[in-house]
Amino acid sequence: MALPFDPIDEAARQWGTRWDGVPAMHAVTSLMRVQQLVIGRLDAILKPHGLTFARYEALVLLVFSSRGSLPLGKMGERLQVHPTSVTSIVRRLESAGLVERRAHPDDGRAVLAEITPAGRELVEVATADLLAADFALGALSTDQLEQLSALLAPVREEAGDF
Repeated sequence: MALPFDPIDEAARQWGTRWDGVPAMHAVTSLMRVQQLVIGRLDAILKPHGLTFARYEALVLLVFSSRGSLPLGKMGERLQVHPTSVTSIVRRLESAGLVERRAHPDDGRAVLAEITPAGRELVEVATADLLAADFALGALSTDQLEQLSALLAPVREEAGDF
């Protein structure tokens, strides 16, 4: 049920009675809330496919790789998740028949995750559903989406994301 007021505006008002930095606090709180809302919606779209957005991202990463496989460590770096999380994601995908784990041919310590044909097919179907739902960002126009990406780029760059 929607509140009759914006709770982030109210938090910012109260914040401003105690501390500085209201614009930054308001922006980061809004950003984090939107992230929660979008992930919730994306996960709901992907649930009928047995996926979460994190698992979908891992599959897409493998689709984008030249051989359809990557070492788990490289997957963690590219997805920016802890090695334990990558292992969990890959185990779930493997149990669903969407990826296979293999020994790395050149590095005996490394394990590769390789997407299966079923994984590739599921990426296509799930992507069609995400596109049909505008990736849960249908409230924004194409221009607004481009502006949002441009606004966030300096924060990502400063953090060393690229």
